[in-house]
Amino acid sequence: MRILLVNDDGILAPGLKALERMARVLSKDVWVVAPETEQSAASHSLTLHRPLSLRRISARRWAVNGTPTDCVYLAIHKVLESKPPDLVLSGVNRGANIGEDVTYSGTIAAAMEATLLGVPSIALSQRYESGDRVRWKTAEHWGAKTVRALLKEGWPDNVLINVNFPDLPSARVRGIRAGKQGEHDVWDAFEERIDPRGRTYFWVGQDQIQVVTGTPGTDLRAINDGYVAVTPLHLDLTHRPTLTRFRKVFN
Repeated sequence: MRILLVNDDGILAPGLKALERMARVLSKDVWVVAPETEQSAASHSLTLHRPLSLRRISARRWAVNGTPTDCVYLAIHKVLESKPPDLVLSGVNRGANIGEDVTYSGTIAAAMEATLLGVPSIALSQRYESGDRVRWKTAEHWGAKTVRALLKEGWPDNVLINVNFPDLPSARVRGIRAGKQGEHDVWDAFEERIDPRGRTYFWVGQDQIQVVTGTPGTDLRAINDGYVAVTPLHLDLTHRPTLTRFRKVFN
């Protein structure tokens, strides 16, 4: 199995190193194409108005001066054009991607791009709450187990899988639980500051500790209960009940 690894935290991110170690448990044919610099919250951005460059770091390791979506696009169409990957793993992200996070996440977007290009994909994220301590060993240990289980089960072509690991030591994780996308409480996540020249600026997206437990059956509840949260995400964003109602009105 040929596995392509990508992330949004950049080519030097510790989460990508953890993902590489985990992927090599699954296959010897592992490739990395990742952004030169951090691209967190890039969402599904594709670079259209400036040129992109591919920098070869080693035999199966490349860096791109663009977004996670750019990385997947160039990896499949250029780096691996002679033999496309069988699986794309995106991450391991520093911080959870649960609830509404998926709409912002570059980690999710990379998996989404792979799915659009016909390659099964899984996004993986490691939750953390205590300063800079991130439990990469938990992601490594449970990541291989989770990916194996998902590959054995399979999923539709127009679906990508979102996996989040709880902020717990590996031995304390209670297992794997499937849940739907949950909802966070919404709060202001920016600071207003004054620069040395007296001008106002804003710093958006400060880290927040998530204290919401989440409703049963959601990714948020699963991860708060100490489980690895697995959520299938559908590329079709159509809201069926509203569509049915509108058809009665407009058709």
